[in-house]
Amino acid sequence: MIKLDYSQHQCPYPVIETRKQILANPGQALEVLVSDQAGRDNVTRLAEKMNYQASATAVGNNFRLNLTPAAGESDVTPVNQAVNESAITGKTVIYCGSDRMGQGDDEFGRVLMRNFLTTLLEMEPLPDIILFVNSGINLTTEGSDILEALQTLVSRGVDIASCGLCLDFYQKKDLLKVGRTTNMFEMVEVQCQAGRIICP
Repeated sequence: MIKLDYSQHQCPYPVIETRKQILANPGQALEVLVSDQAGRDNVTRLAEKMNYQASATAVGNNFRLNLTPAAGESDVTPVNQAVNESAITGKTVIYCGSDRMGQGDDEFGRVLMRNFLTTLLEMEPLPDIILFVNSGINLTTEGSDILEALQTLVSRGVDIASCGLCLDFYQKKDLLKVGRTTNMFEMVEVQCQAGRIICP
């Protein structure tokens, strides 16, 4: 049995790493330690989608999950399996109009956006282009704590484009650290021609 201790990590790390272990070790049982109910529930859902049975036991403030392959051949197809290409034409565009995700606490919103962009690294296929607009350009400029993940996306073929007018407004044009600048005409054109637009 493979033992994994993710009790010091928050979502989405336990799910991402457990998925990697299942894909790397098909048919192997796993024991996963997570820190809270959200981690327990998220890893359980992942396991069930990948045809594993999951049982959880409370261990102090943590939860220990035993994941075992269900009867028959385990389905280790990635949970993010690509949508049939015939169903969608045009590019996949992610539109980041802010450096935060959702409404509510600003700092927590930044944590959610960071988690979203980091989790993108695990997706197949990757988006074609990510547009950063308004305060979203804070994610691509000096001082951002997500630059490494964005650089990795660029190295894997994702087009990272930041609004030039927004960079000027926030006086950060010389502080762009990843990707390129774009303009309103291109942003409108890209979205009008997109197969799907995702707005985190």
